[in-house]
Amino acid sequence: MAVDAAGNLATATSTGGLVNKMAGRIGDTPVVGAGTYANALCAVSATGKGEEIIRHTVARDVAALMEHRGLPLRDAAARVVAGAPRGTVGLVAVSRGGEVCMAHNTAAMFRACATEASNVLTVKIGICRG
Repeated sequence: MAVDAAGNLATATSTGGLVNKMAGRIGDTPVVGAGTYANALCAVSATGKGEEIIRHTVARDVAALMEHRGLPLRDAAARVVAGAPRGTVGLVAVSRGGEVCMAHNTAAMFRACATEASNVLTVKIGICRG
């Protein structure tokens, strides 16, 4: 995900794939609204068990909660992740204001983000909760 100085948002998602997947399986990554989504409020990229991410339209639901319920990014992301079965979903999201949220309901999730404010680059990396 990326947000520029004007608040324009974009997202792109890649996949590590799934070992021993069923022939013909389509994961969440190519399904806009499930594994990846961006609108004028936020950009979201999801990771985890693709079937659950598709069932719960994870990425789009974060944006919908912001748009229709007026929730801030962190609250919208937390609600969507909590609504998916435990151990199945994680996401990284950014708002048009540059707020970054990395939520998951798994024991661990590799994640990272880089932000720049006042010409200072800050990098955050995480694996476990917190």
